[in-house]
This record gives sequence, C-alpha cells and structure tokens, in this order.
Amino acid sequence: MEHLIELKNIYKIYQMGAETVHALDGIDLTIDKGEFVAIVGQSGSGKSTAMNIIGCLDVPTSGTYHLGGIDVSTMEDDEQAEIRNKMLGFIFQQYNLIPKLTVQENVELPLLYAGVDAETRHERAVLALERVGLADKWKNLPSQLSGGQQQRVSIARALAGNPSVILADEPTGALDSRTGREVLAFLQKLNAEGDTVILITHDNSIAVKAKRIVRLQDGKIIYDGDAHDPKAVVQPGEAEDESSPVGEEAEV
Repeated sequence: MEHLIELKNIYKIYQMGAETVHALDGIDLTIDKGEFVAIVGQSGSGKSTAMNIIGCLDVPTSGTYHLGGIDVSTMEDDEQAEIRNKMLGFIFQQYNLIPKLTVQENVELPLLYAGVDAETRHERAVLALERVGLADKWKNLPSQLSGGQQQRVSIARALAGNPSVILADEPTGALDSRTGREVLAFLQKLNAEGDTVILITHDNSIAVKAKRIVRLQDGKIIYDGDAHDPKAVVQPGEAEDESSPVGEEAEV
C-alpha cells in the first residue's frame, strides 16, 4: 500500500556561524490515510522543522519526501504552494483570522487564493462551518467570537479545501484548559470521520489524545508507536515541559 506521507533519510542542516546544526538528522517516517499522529518534542528537537517539511513550507537539505505519491522534496516555491493549496490544511496556535472579514469570508480566503469560483467557495465554506458547529455564526466578525470558536473557524478554514492532511501546530496553545480539551476532542472527531490529522506539540498530555506518537530529540526519532504505550511519554533524560496551562490541567 502506498503511504500518504513518506519521508526517507531526511536531513535539514543549518550553518550558524561556525556551528553546523542538524535540525533533522536522517529521519524516516511514514503516515497512512486516516491516522491521527502527534509529533512531539521539546524546543530544539526538530519537530517544527519536521512540520515545515511535511507542510511543504520548507525543503530538506537531503532525502526524499513523497506526499500522496508525489515527490515534493525538490519542488520550487510555486509548485509547493500549489500542493499546499490542494492537499494540506493548517491549524495554528494563533488563529490567523483576518479581523475585518466575516467568519465565512475567513473560511473562504484560502479557496479564493487557490482560484476556486465564488459559488464553490460559498458551498465549501458553509459545509465546513456546519462540520465545526458554527453555521449560525457565518456573518460574525472574529472579535465577536470566543477563543474556542475562533479556533473552530480556523479548523473550518482548513477543512474547506478538502485537504488530504490536516496539520495542527500547537492548536490549544492559546486556549484555556477546558477549551483546549474541546478543540482536541474535535480533532479526534474529525479523525473518526476519516480525516488524517498530524498534531505538533511539546506537551505529552496533549500528544496522548492522538493514536500514535512520533517523538523527536536532537533531530532524530527516538520513539514511534502507540500513543498509550508508557514509552511514548517517558523518555530517559528528557524532562517534560510543564509551562503550558493546557498541559498542566488537560487530564483533570
């Protein structure tokens, strides 16, 4: 079976003065359609670099990356932008909504950039807002919504493009613990409906909401397996960062 995502021997190397930094140090990773995977690691582990490469926001120094059977590892910027528009939906910690646009206009915006016609944009936006339970808020401005509702608008925006992969980068980082749990439960619901979800986080209590954990440390994968295996959370010599309010209270 062809994997939806396949990274082979991926290196990302930066030169910082006299120091050579291996942000990713020869990682191999496959993710199949319908999985819910958390990529976990502390600051400097390489998780953000991995997300940027998976999200076609950056290219590796060496190695190959196939997304839906397409080699995207050597693409030019405009080619990567086209792949992003067609195959990837992004959810960020900061919702990145345009304050002067309505909820529906915010959801439609990536489709506008992708050249989708007005009628199709409208239909997709309505369906996406229905999926996140905000169909009645379509005329509202972001400032008229709670933080959790704004994050659900950003999820609708990601869904409107019918992406092959939803990439969620610390999606609960700007939310209180209760609202953060609601957003995670919503991502689990999307996965149960068949969506492929990749969650990027430093927080173990968030990561275990996924089905599979890929843990990075010093640019290498040190664990890849069941999210509920004790080895997925506790690693020798690695202290969990407890700075996130969601992480401290998520399992209360």
